[in-house]
Amino acid sequence: MSNIDPFEVVESEAIPGAVLEVVQYKALKGSDDLDVAEKVFFANQAEIHLKMIRVKLDRSELLIEPGALYFMKGSLQLESTTQGGIAKGLMRKFMTGETLFQSRIKGTGEIYLEPSFGHYLLFNIDNDALVFDKGAFHCATATLEVSALMQKNVSSALFGGEGFFQTQVKGSGIVVLNSPVPVSELLMYELAAGEKLSVDGNFALVRTAGVSFQAEKSGKSLFQSVTSGEGLLQTFTGPGMVWIAPTQGVYNKMKMADSIANLSHPEGSMGTRT
Repeated sequence: MSNIDPFEVVESEAIPGAVLEVVQYKALKGSDDLDVAEKVFFANQAEIHLKMIRVKLDRSELLIEPGALYFMKGSLQLESTTQGGIAKGLMRKFMTGETLFQSRIKGTGEIYLEPSFGHYLLFNIDNDALVFDKGAFHCATATLEVSALMQKNVSSALFGGEGFFQTQVKGSGIVVLNSPVPVSELLMYELAAGEKLSVDGNFALVRTAGVSFQAEKSGKSLFQSVTSGEGLLQTFTGPGMVWIAPTQGVYNKMKMADSIANLSHPEGSMGTRT
C-alpha cells in the first residue's frame, strides 16, 4: 500500500495552532458497480472533484457541526458543547437553522470532515465579524464565536429573502463556509462608507458586520419598481466587504426542465424572493 498523499490542496489558511485546508482527490478511480463507475467517469470528465476539509491541530481546538467528522488521528478529544451556553445555543438553532450543540475537537492531530462534491470558502478574520446565510457554517477554530444575528430593519427581514435572522461569526480565527459555487466564480466588493451594492436575487453570500443590509425598491416609486421588472433589490451599504455568487442563480435554473432554452432567451425576473 502506497503512503503517497492522494489529495491536492486547493486552499489553505493557518493561525498559530491550526491549519485548515480544502483538499480534493486528484481523480476518482471508479467502482466495482458499473452504474457508479459511469457517474464517476462523467464527474472526472467534468472536473468535479471530491473534496474534504482537513484540519491540523497543534494543542488547539476546532468547532464543527455534529455529524461532520469523518475521521481523525492523533491525541484528540471529541466533545459536545452549546458554545456560550444553552440560551445562545437555542437562539442559534431556532433562529438560524444551525444545530443546538456543536462538536469541539481539541488536542494535537489531523482531522478530516465529511467528503462532498460541493465547494468551500475559507476566511481568516482578525478581530472582525462575518454575516452569512443560514446553514452555510461548516467549521471554525474555537477562537471564534458562532451566534444568531437579527436583521436590523423590517424590510430586510420581510422582503430580503434571508428571514429575520442570519448567522454571525466574530473574533479572530478561521471559519469554513459551504459555498454554492466555486471560489473562482465569486466576486468580492469592498464598499466605502455610504457606498451601495444592489443585487436582484439571493446570491449575496457573505458580508462583514459593518455592512448594513435592507430590501429597497428598484425605482424611486412603487410604480417605477413594478414597471422596471426588477421589484425589490437586496441593498448593501458600506463600509465593508460583500461576497456575491452571480452564477448561483444560473446553476439553479439549469436544474429545471427546459433550462437551457430559458437561459438562451431569458425573459428577465424579479430575483429577490418575497
